[in-house]
Amino acid sequence: MLPPLLFHPIAKARAWAPIPSESHLFRWQKPLIHGARVGETWEVADLPDSILDGQSRVRGGAFDGRTLRDIRTHHRDELLGIATPAADGAFPILVKFLEAADNLSLQVHPDEAYARAHPESHLKTEAWIIIEAKPGARVYRGIRDSTSAAEFEAALVAGRALDHVESFNVARGDCVYLPSGTCHALGGGILAAEVQTPSDTTFRVWDWNRADPARPLHSEAARACMKFGAEQHDGCAGMVRFTDAPIMDVGGVITRRLCRSKFFTIEWIDTTAEVAIPLYDSGVPEVWMTLAGSSAWTTASGSFNTEVGDTVLRPGRVEAGAVRLMRGSSILRFICASPLDSAS
Repeated sequence: MLPPLLFHPIAKARAWAPIPSESHLFRWQKPLIHGARVGETWEVADLPDSILDGQSRVRGGAFDGRTLRDIRTHHRDELLGIATPAADGAFPILVKFLEAADNLSLQVHPDEAYARAHPESHLKTEAWIIIEAKPGARVYRGIRDSTSAAEFEAALVAGRALDHVESFNVARGDCVYLPSGTCHALGGGILAAEVQTPSDTTFRVWDWNRADPARPLHSEAARACMKFGAEQHDGCAGMVRFTDAPIMDVGGVITRRLCRSKFFTIEWIDTTAEVAIPLYDSGVPEVWMTLAGSSAWTTASGSFNTEVGDTVLRPGRVEAGAVRLMRGSSILRFICASPLDSAS
């Protein structure tokens, strides 16, 4: 058995990030990068050595300072349980915070076929959960089903790509699911959580005419990955509004199911009372993000508290104990997929 694991966040500089004085991440005491704007923090990451700063390190407890890869290597069964690992054996999800002051590029990620043909690339299916959104903030998701590849290419050349991209206003708690091959962009004025398959392979399709030489387009690779029409849909809802999500209210714990895909399940939990939830050997790892309130985790190995912005990995075979959520807490729970999620 393994105890719950708290990690040091990994800061990532991004051109579209807010200045520190306007940043939620800064107020949540996330790390800074001198002379740069932090647009992402990787909260739970197990990426290859080719990705700079792609390994999370444990903060506190018996495993203090050890990387997630090291724990996966030496405690694989306890960490993963029956979860389906990534293709290279890595922990199956990467979890982040994103904060965008400006629009992110219109981009696309490799699907399974492209990744098989290009070993340096990796499948990337992801989802955004909106934590905060300024009035009018939008996300861009998918090319209209009626648009062909040739029509979209012509629109790109003419500078009219957005004429063919679906977009939506978003609010707190909305979930946007992005299967690999789906063209998308996160709009400015949004703080989001992101869960994805463990990859950092991104191909820019269009970058809002920024003409930044440090941010080149990847037109050829993007064309090879981009899906059109019905190919963009894999059976999971592309957008689930918080107000429309299936809800379960039990003993002061309100749970909303935002997404269930073959890679991960996402739930938003709110508490209307102080509650203690037992920790037990479920066989499937989970990642818990604290968005409001606080929690206290206790097992035989010790205890720790979390505040807003903290992220905890609950191993598949976790030590017995409990997590106590304070009244008014909000938690995002990311549940790793297992073979049971693919059972017919």
